[in-house]
Order: sequence, then structure tokens, then C-alpha cells
Amino acid sequence: MPMISDTQSLAAFCQRLKSASYVTVDTEFMREKTYWPILCLVQVGGPDEARAIDPLAPGMDLTPLFELMADTNVLKVFHAARQDIEIFLHLSDAIPTPLFDTQVAAMVCGFGDAVGYETLAAQLAKARIDKTMRFTDWAMRPLSEKQIQYALADVTHLRVAYDKLVRKLEKNGRLEWLSEEMGLLTEPGTYRVDPEHAWKRLKPRSNSPRFLAVLKELAAWREREAQDRDLPRQRVLRDETLTEIAAHHPTDVNELGRTRGIGKGLVEGKMGLGILDAVKRGMEIPDSQCPTPPERVEVPKGLGPVVDLLKVLLKMKCDEHGVASKLVANSADIDAIAADDNANVAALHGWRRELFGEDALKLKHGRLGLGFCTDGRRLRLIPTEPVDPAPPPSPID
Repeated sequence: MPMISDTQSLAAFCQRLKSASYVTVDTEFMREKTYWPILCLVQVGGPDEARAIDPLAPGMDLTPLFELMADTNVLKVFHAARQDIEIFLHLSDAIPTPLFDTQVAAMVCGFGDAVGYETLAAQLAKARIDKTMRFTDWAMRPLSEKQIQYALADVTHLRVAYDKLVRKLEKNGRLEWLSEEMGLLTEPGTYRVDPEHAWKRLKPRSNSPRFLAVLKELAAWREREAQDRDLPRQRVLRDETLTEIAAHHPTDVNELGRTRGIGKGLVEGKMGLGILDAVKRGMEIPDSQCPTPPERVEVPKGLGPVVDLLKVLLKMKCDEHGVASKLVANSADIDAIAADDNANVAALHGWRRELFGEDALKLKHGRLGLGFCTDGRRLRLIPTEPVDPAPPPSPID
């Protein structure tokens, strides 16, 4: 059977995989009712075999799996790895390394923005994924043979996709591009939520520093409460209730009880005291230390056409080089480049600058132009000499 349900069998399987150059990995989890994801199944594929591992089996110790994930001699291949990595980091306090994400690799190789596994498997492995099990309850036991086979498909076809993507990356010289992206995925800070920064996930209705100070303390309280109680944030306190409290900053249980969305039991209990303490801390923060809203890049008046041209250039460059435009720059990056030659955006650094950023600055300053090829269907870059802007018209007497 492809299902491993005891520690001894898991250890033997992981031992066999230690000689592999890479393994493919996927997870199935549930987190609708919890803050931390509940790991229900792990699928691992080696060169000759693939197994589903049951973390919920009685007495199961996942240490052999965690040791394999930490083995730097074995590359770990995931597709859209972030949620899987978050689980391993939470359970073992370590990120699987070294790492290869086929979704990111596919974006580098021109398969579009955030390509799904089904699409990648169809295009590279010529496999058709049965989607009927997508919303199955992975915590249910026993799992059917159909469920297990569906889960294993997520790592068996991944082997073919990985092999073809690596060959393509080697051929076009873009393995180094991918390594830059993997650096972000292997940084623990990518996955750990600092309660002190939790307020930045919200959409505040006011930019008042005092409002933001109270909201910051409330969001930090909720984040810690959610983590400690292993509940989703919204189950602890909804976003709109959080902002409502921050706006009115109640000082006692009577004022707190008038807040929409808060029940009497919460107000008069331990949570009510926690909320009031958070409000008090926010109100006591000195004015000079109150948080400020994230800076928004305001495109100077008259630069709208520049932004439009830079977007055309981005699409042109990405189509030409077969790279997903989302991986190179987004709309906010384009606005930032239009406003500032030294904008702190990824598009002006590393391989992205070579691909797009350098020409974006040249286009912005008139050293490059855009024109049609003779077939009238494709765009091309035309070196130009910058032209000084025309003087403003003279005032009319």
C-alpha cells in the first residue's frame, strides 16, 4: 500500500530517499477552524517510488521526514510551496532546503502568472488530474484508495515537470534567476507573523496616527490570542469590529459593550479586559511614536502616459523573453519607477533590471522609443536622442 502509517515504515522510506538527488513533496491540510494548519497527509516522491504519509496515525513520529527535509544533499521540489513550507516550519522549526518551486520556475520559463499544478502537469507531463477529490476532507479516516491516488498524483507528475523545467532553465541560462526567488522562500521571516506588524494586514478607515496606534495594539492582541488559542483571527474578533473599537477607543466595559459585533459574554470576560488593555496601551503611545500608514507612491501629475508606456514595455519584454510579467514588476512598481529613477523596487535590481529596468529608465528619459516592426504587428525598441520638453505656452494678455 502507498500509505505509510507507522514510524518504522516512515524511517525506512526516508532512508531509501537519502541517496536521491531530489524528492517531490506536497501536503494536504485543514485550517478552516484553526490558526495553525492541521497537517493531514504528506506525499513524497523519489526516483522510483512515491508514498503518502499519515501524520494522524496513532503513534506516528515525523522525525525521519523532518530529517529528510533538512538533508542538504537532497533537493526538495514543491509546487506553490509557501503553504507547505509554513507547515514544516511550524512543526519542525526548519524550512526544507535546498528548495525548488515549480510554480516559480514555470513563471521564469514563460508559463504565465502563478500557473496551477493541473495546467503544468497537463503541459509538461501530459497528465490529466482528476479534480473530484480537490475539496475532500483530508482529516477523515480511513482515506479511500481514490483519495490516496489523487494525493500521490501531486508528486508523481511533479517529477516530470521538474525534470523538464530544469532542462529549460539550463538551456536559457536562468537557473540563477530562480535561485534569487528561492532565497525569499527559504527565509523564515516570510512565514512568521510578528504580532506587532499584524495591523498592516488590515485596511484602516483612517490615517490618524492615534487611531493607528490603537489599531496596532488591538491587532497585536488579537494575533497573540489567535496563536495561543489556535483559532482563526476572524473567530477571535472580526476585522470590522477591531477597527470599530480603534475608532472609539472605549475605556471601560460599558463603552466596549456598545461596540457592534461584541457580545456581552466577551465584554465581561477575560477577552474584554484584554481588549481594554490593548486600547489603553495604544492611547498611551507618545505622539512621536505613533505608527504612520504605509507610504503610497503618488504618480506626479502628467506622468500617466509614462506609466502607460512602461506597462507596454513590460509586456513587450516579458513576451520577448518568455517570463511572467507578474514576476518582473507589478503596477505599484511601474508607478514607483515613473516617479523615481531610484525607486526601491525589485524591477531595478538583479536580473529584472537587465531584463526590464534598464530599458524602462531609458524609455522614461527619451533614450529609447517604441515603434512597430515593418509587419505592423510587433513592437520594437528604437534608440533615440532625448528631446527637451517644449516650453509652456505664453500667457495670453
